[in-house]
Amino acid sequence: MDMRVNRPQRQRLVLIGNGMAGIRTLEELLKIAPDLYDITVFGAEPHPNYNRILLSPVLAGEQTIDEIVLNPLSWYAEHGITLHLATHVSHVDRARRVVTGTNAAGETVSAEYDRLLLCTGSNPFMLPIPGKDLAGVVAYRDIADTNAMIAASKKYTRAVVIGGGLLGLEAANGLMKRGMTVTVIHVMPWLMERQLDRVAGGLLQASLSSRGMQFVMEAQTQALLAGPDGRVAQVQFKDGATLHAQLVVMAVGIRPNTSLAQ
Repeated sequence: MDMRVNRPQRQRLVLIGNGMAGIRTLEELLKIAPDLYDITVFGAEPHPNYNRILLSPVLAGEQTIDEIVLNPLSWYAEHGITLHLATHVSHVDRARRVVTGTNAAGETVSAEYDRLLLCTGSNPFMLPIPGKDLAGVVAYRDIADTNAMIAASKKYTRAVVIGGGLLGLEAANGLMKRGMTVTVIHVMPWLMERQLDRVAGGLLQASLSSRGMQFVMEAQTQALLAGPDGRVAQVQFKDGATLHAQLVVMAVGIRPNTSLAQ
């Protein structure tokens, strides 16, 4: 007598977004129902899931990138997860239930799904000003941005951080620890105005100034100007004044990455 049991075929789960939220969801799902899905993950970055919050210690030289990885490649393999790194998903065919993307080699990668989970996070907001696309102008959102700032700190001496919120101050602090002279430009009268009142913001600025951080407050950046080599060389303000800069970090907020969902 044939005693084999016909087990139902596992459903296919596709996760778009290899970040902290998406992978934590998979961790919890694997605890509850480890055999429910065949899982495929698409990540735009070439790295496994890492702790984005700890990029600031990496920039400051206090930790390495390997130390902030939360789920190494072995974790995906142990759980039978198909992982597509450095792959940008460009299309979701909801009728055929197929996700399509392009990897770093320019090859088309696709996966069929029964359930689709979008955890695409946010994108850094770049001020829509002339010069925002110059070499030496970066956001501060991922490992690539962090590596670009570390590389710049080895070659250049003067950095400007646009944005006096928490992320901007962390970027400025990290670059100072890398040996750069850093000026923070902030459009508001005091730092971290969403979290602090004027008095507390003033105390924070005084403390950071005592460590060598420089500030230009209530200043509106109008343009970024290139030098002879085509790299950013100056920040121009609305009043016409300029500030020398060999690296410009924009830390002026984020926007939900909803384009694929839309």
